[in-house]
Amino acid sequence: MNQITPPPRIEIIPAGAPFSESQRSWLNGFFAGLLSEAPTPLSAEQGAAIMQGPAGDGDDGEAPWHDQTLPIAERMKLAEGRPLRRRMMAAMAQQDCGQCGYNCHDYSEAIAGKAEGRLNLCVPGGKETARMLKTLYEEMDKAPSAVAAAPAAVPGVQAAAPLVEIGRSRDYPAQATFVSRRLLNKPGSEKETWHVEFDLAQSGLDYVVGDSFGIFAKNELGHVDQIIALLGASHTTEVRGRTLREVLADEVSLAPAPDSLFELISFITGGAQREKARALAQGDDPDGDAATLDVMAALQKFSGVRPHPEAFVEALEPLQPRLYSISSSHNATPGKLSLTVDCVRYVIGKRKRLGLASTFLAERVQPGDQVKVYVQKAHGFALPQDSKVPIIMIGPGTGVAPFRAFLLDRRATGATGRNWLFFGHQRSGCDFFYSDELNAMKTAGLLTRLSLAWSRDGEKKFYVQDRMREVGRELWAWLAEGAYVYVCGDAKRMAKDVERALVDIVAQHGARSTDEAISFVGELKKKGRYQQDVY
Repeated sequence: MNQITPPPRIEIIPAGAPFSESQRSWLNGFFAGLLSEAPTPLSAEQGAAIMQGPAGDGDDGEAPWHDQTLPIAERMKLAEGRPLRRRMMAAMAQQDCGQCGYNCHDYSEAIAGKAEGRLNLCVPGGKETARMLKTLYEEMDKAPSAVAAAPAAVPGVQAAAPLVEIGRSRDYPAQATFVSRRLLNKPGSEKETWHVEFDLAQSGLDYVVGDSFGIFAKNELGHVDQIIALLGASHTTEVRGRTLREVLADEVSLAPAPDSLFELISFITGGAQREKARALAQGDDPDGDAATLDVMAALQKFSGVRPHPEAFVEALEPLQPRLYSISSSHNATPGKLSLTVDCVRYVIGKRKRLGLASTFLAERVQPGDQVKVYVQKAHGFALPQDSKVPIIMIGPGTGVAPFRAFLLDRRATGATGRNWLFFGHQRSGCDFFYSDELNAMKTAGLLTRLSLAWSRDGEKKFYVQDRMREVGRELWAWLAEGAYVYVCGDAKRMAKDVERALVDIVAQHGARSTDEAISFVGELKKKGRYQQDVY
């Protein structure tokens, strides 16, 4: 794409205005943002210094913070003393999920190199990541002199604009047709999980197993209308050349409330309310409810404050796409794609909250509707190139999605490698997703082993990692024969527990010390034999 040179920084609010320095800075940035979305460029010296780091910074290229189970404070501690771009990487959620359009390393490099000015794209990192990135971004203005100048442009040579592939990134989505959904849980389940299908025939998209599917969902209109009522505005108020209702439905995020909304509220109110809004904007939690404040709750908390609709919309974050692991195989069903989606519904106070994309897919989108989508290529999550290699798949709950795809793909391509699936959920009677398919695969010999774990069927909770330990000797034998291990699901608990179980199995059945077992699993990761798709 062509590069657009942004205008110089605009100082709209004079120094003598009755605002603090931080308020004046925010207002200048807000009004400047109305005129241009592009960030102020660094000098060549600043940019080179940030990308290369100061001389003798000791950066060895390793990323010990690249662990999605570590809290952000621990990640930032591990990155202390590293170049700015590396600390930016540590601020990311470390999931390499691709929702930002990059992996964690490339997103940080793009920000540090001024190729990406959006600091709020890390969906799993949420406010913590956005705040840390903002702090680090501000350090750019204080970057030391460059160690080496940025490379000079070659006179008379213009860089060619990259080719844009529609549907291959969040910035250039395609249109796919929603086909159907069916509930995977049986009566008695505490969960609500849907098998969702799309037709890609008109979009021209294809994919490989392991990829993810990005969905641009729309906010629920009843929720939108409640927010408009709290603003005291009309549905038809014009904002950004559209009606307020349209913009709130599909352009901006309504959860959680961003710091910029509290900043706006602090500027149009006074007294104790101003102080409280200012505290929330700075990441404090004066009333102990900050984690529950979505946009609607923020307006209710400051019920006497009614921002102008245009200023209100500008203070909100863009609506982000949601990524789901693909649970089908293009080789098995060309032009078709399926997802396995947990529907999120919960109550805070007396108000029901809805997961944006999950409830969009579960109830709001209708068969035949066109949905904005894209395929996100996997970062290090794919079947072995050698189809004879055995694979071990560990995916409780909706974590089974990519492994259903793996099995369908191996059957369609005639792969001869053995397949072992660990699946678990709450209850065998109502939460055994794709039970008919999986049992048929086992009967046919495609699924060599199927190991199940149910956490609510007995008096004691039993999980996939417990089943792994039970069959540890056989699992070690598969590893010794070169099997690849795949894990999909919850990053904070399940993935960590599974890895710990694997270390224990290697130590016990591979006759290794704990340290040696940890190193063994680390080597599996380095060789691509231990891959994770966690969130």
